[in-house]
Amino acid sequence: MRRILLLVFFLSCCMGTGLWAQSPQILKTEILIAGGGASGTAAALQAARMGRKVILVEETPWLGGMLTASGVSAIDGNHKMPSGIWGEFRTKLEQHYGGPKALATGWVSETQYEPAVGNQIFKQLLDPYPKLSRMHGYFPIQVLKSGNAVRGVVFENAVGEKLEIRAKITIDATELGDVLAMAGCEHYIGQDPRSLTGEDLAPLERQADNIQDLTYVAILKDYGAGKAPLLPKPDYDLSDFECTCKEVCPDPANARHACAALITYGKLPNNKYMINWPLKGNDTYLNLIGLSPSERQKALQKAKTKALAYVWFLQNKAGFTHLGLYNEFGTVDSLPFIPYHREARRVKGLQFFTMNDLLDPYAPGGKAFYKIGIAVGNYPIDHHHEENLAVSNEKNYYQIPPFTVPYACLIPEKVDGLIVAEKSISVSHMVNGCTRLQPVVLGIGQAAGAAAAMVVKKGIQARQVQVPALQEILLAAGAYVFPLTDIMPQDPDFRAIQRACVRGWIRAEPKAVDWANEMFFYPDKFITQQDLQLVLDQLRPGLMVLEKGVLSAAMVAKYLDELGFKVKKSGLEKAGVTRRQLAVWLDRELEIP
Repeated sequence: MRRILLLVFFLSCCMGTGLWAQSPQILKTEILIAGGGASGTAAALQAARMGRKVILVEETPWLGGMLTASGVSAIDGNHKMPSGIWGEFRTKLEQHYGGPKALATGWVSETQYEPAVGNQIFKQLLDPYPKLSRMHGYFPIQVLKSGNAVRGVVFENAVGEKLEIRAKITIDATELGDVLAMAGCEHYIGQDPRSLTGEDLAPLERQADNIQDLTYVAILKDYGAGKAPLLPKPDYDLSDFECTCKEVCPDPANARHACAALITYGKLPNNKYMINWPLKGNDTYLNLIGLSPSERQKALQKAKTKALAYVWFLQNKAGFTHLGLYNEFGTVDSLPFIPYHREARRVKGLQFFTMNDLLDPYAPGGKAFYKIGIAVGNYPIDHHHEENLAVSNEKNYYQIPPFTVPYACLIPEKVDGLIVAEKSISVSHMVNGCTRLQPVVLGIGQAAGAAAAMVVKKGIQARQVQVPALQEILLAAGAYVFPLTDIMPQDPDFRAIQRACVRGWIRAEPKAVDWANEMFFYPDKFITQQDLQLVLDQLRPGLMVLEKGVLSAAMVAKYLDELGFKVKKSGLEKAGVTRRQLAVWLDRELEIP
């Protein structure tokens, strides 16, 4: 906090002496992070923990972006994969509220909390690091380049004061991918054409205007009967909200949920309620990507007006007169600092992650992205297009297994000095529907911060980072690099099993489970002919396992001996070798002569 206050005092002195009129203040750092949302906050924390000098610049007064400043304080996915900083954040929430059950207040998520508490936790996580400076109230207006390499960013605040920050490596963690665009990176917007992605649900031609709906979340509080502040009747077409729930629908069969379920969907601790309802609720279609900051603010009045009108509707038509708008954020209109952006520019990266890559990570001849994974997710493809009638082709999305985000998707194809995070990584429009969720974006940010620290330490470009080394750093930080839901970080063999999976030595089994897909390692199952054959195919193609069924330890040792390994057989079950034992054996107990 002292560093922030001193920086604010210094900038105030500059304004008072008129220095801003002459030239922007110039700062230098090792790592610059533009955007203090979910990925930017995680990137800053990881890089700072690796001893690097970091400046984090965020437009709003809060840290955490969609988890806090947007008010989306109900976590989607990764409940059984508390990876890295996401897991730390959840643990801090449990400590604050008194345990996991205290977070399971609504039915949409196992983890719900007050946005202001989330912001305070992120601040507490970042405050201890003296080499990490934070600057709030600034947005990017120009990227500094030398040749094809980014060298820094010029920022501006609401009153026109400029700040130039030069860095060895920059991370674009902005909500809409503004830095990558200013840097001249090729990128995609909206629905991608089928010719690019090969996805059979994609349109034949690019539909650049068709991005996901955004939402201005409202936080309500139970003030008690007759005590809630009631909003004035809005100048708004309230028919937009007809059938948002059964009791306000002429034909209740046309509404999916009762009104009580609408409210308890996002119930938060301390009698508060997050209103983020896509069914004739407060979603709004707006494509702000190509607009200037001032144009965006003007356009967003549409979404704010709708959000406030929806609150009035819930109070006066759905009967929730005991619930009133609560100013969680300290803003003039009691709404969040920013809307919940579900989609942004998406950079053209070293690799492009499509729905076909998601469907079968082990596909013969496939890209094997699981081997270069740096973040994980298990949420299904979830798109919000209800408010944009031009989108008609996105129905009945395919079920997908849990997935890994490949490191190559964070690296621009042709521009150096830049790592891309948040929702702007190199994925298709379809895949963005599952990589956009909070825990995934936190993981992307953590990996971006670790990679940036490696870039500075080694004096290399981001495209030169060795992914296995990056994965080791993430594993050491308790992060997942492979999406297993039955092996937790506390497991003594967590790292060995994660390595076995990303190296392709042992394959996990996916299972689609509603809104929380799972990936099972089955650590206590005995390995079979098929399991060992997979290992041999990678280490010595052509060597065949002749025995059928479950293999004994002696049989496994025999085949590995043929590969030239000196196998330490101690501790193995005579009846067979479990998948856990094989993972540990391969990772730690094989010695290559």
